[in-house]
Amino acid sequence: MLEEVERWLIERSWSVSDRPLHRILAAKRASGQTVSVVLPALNEEATVGDIVSVVRHDLVLQVPLVDEVVVIDSGSTDRTSEVAAAAGARVVHRDVILPRIPAVPGKGEVLWRSLLVTRGDIVCFVDADLRDFSSDFVTGIVGPLLTEPGLQLVKAMYDRPMTLADGSTTGAGAGQGGRVTELMARPLLNMHWPQLAGFVQPLGGEYAARRSLLEQLPFPVGYGVELGMLVDALHLVGLDALAQVDVGVRKHRHQDGQALGRMAAAIYRTAQLRLARAHLLRPSLTQFERTGDAFEPHTYSVDTEERPPMRDVAEYQARRVA
Repeated sequence: MLEEVERWLIERSWSVSDRPLHRILAAKRASGQTVSVVLPALNEEATVGDIVSVVRHDLVLQVPLVDEVVVIDSGSTDRTSEVAAAAGARVVHRDVILPRIPAVPGKGEVLWRSLLVTRGDIVCFVDADLRDFSSDFVTGIVGPLLTEPGLQLVKAMYDRPMTLADGSTTGAGAGQGGRVTELMARPLLNMHWPQLAGFVQPLGGEYAARRSLLEQLPFPVGYGVELGMLVDALHLVGLDALAQVDVGVRKHRHQDGQALGRMAAAIYRTAQLRLARAHLLRPSLTQFERTGDAFEPHTYSVDTEERPPMRDVAEYQARRVA
């Protein structure tokens, strides 16, 4: 590990307990900064309401840390929107944001569009499939941005217990990232961007950043958004402007192997673009499923599109002038 990263791990890796809530609130009052919490959601009716309820109860009603909670529904066919709204979130459908540009499927697409319908100086992203959610996820990653003016982006780190077939969990894998992190993202970062080797959960969906940074970044439309954002932020603001906070344990829905394969392909593509901005001859991934006595191939396109920095979008510029 680089000496720079060893130092960074000491100086920029914290625990949620390092910043008591009263200190975070005092920093927010002194700075006058506002905080938006954004949940990208697709068919998450089972979990999104609980997350919204916890954030609103703990950080809106009990203490004034969060100024808005926004759920961006990216085309749910269940009751995600209704459940989120009933819990107190402002729900916005992906397709009504910036309709001039037709929306494409993908998490990064939703995060990018969320900048147009939120106002916070600090934007905190939280995945909508978390179970047993704690508001520490929000205070942990927002706190350093309010108390440390030099920071630009803070990611959550956590243990990820494995979910067994019966729905119970095991502590196996404590301290590890997910399968795509360990098999794809971590090797890529260590080999090509060793300054980022200290991030425990580089692909984690819980992170907060200053709007002034987010509006300068391109957003890969799909699964590559977290890796792309981390790499681009490193080049734009430097390692010392990035940090991570231990928020405890993250429980969420695990995806099957083929879904993870598609995720890994998108992340590889995102990394390749940043390494060389080269053109892939075949940006697709073929996987196999057994059908009867044979294996049937299914080919999926790999996300290759990226959205430009939001500050370059006319509608966003007009909103800032207004």
